[in-house]
Amino acid sequence: MRITQRKGDVAVSQAVARFTKMGYDVSIPLTESAHYDLIIDTGMVLKRVQVRYSGVREVALRRIHSNSKGYVVKKTKADAYDWLYIFKNSGEEYLIKRCLVNRNSIVPTADYLLK
Repeated sequence: MRITQRKGDVAVSQAVARFTKMGYDVSIPLTESAHYDLIIDTGMVLKRVQVRYSGVREVALRRIHSNSKGYVVKKTKADAYDWLYIFKNSGEEYLIKRCLVNRNSIVPTADYLLK
């Protein structure tokens, strides 16, 4: 397994644990083609959550994949997800409750830090 995939798996498992501790029901989409990694049931609404792992200050938001013509870089489209959960290798967790459209990256601030 590639290291990048392993980091993503760690971030998703941390997000599942965090949202479960918050009292939410957590669902995982069956396919990997969705623009989000988790579905959170708050008891009032369903929220689509994009999960990111980062070992550096700046968190990449664009998605990169390859096809027969080379690498393809895609930025987030409007309404692709509802919440962005970030897990840092330091153990810090951030939750941004909006979709960050057309951004390459973000530096999460203390305003979004989960305690």
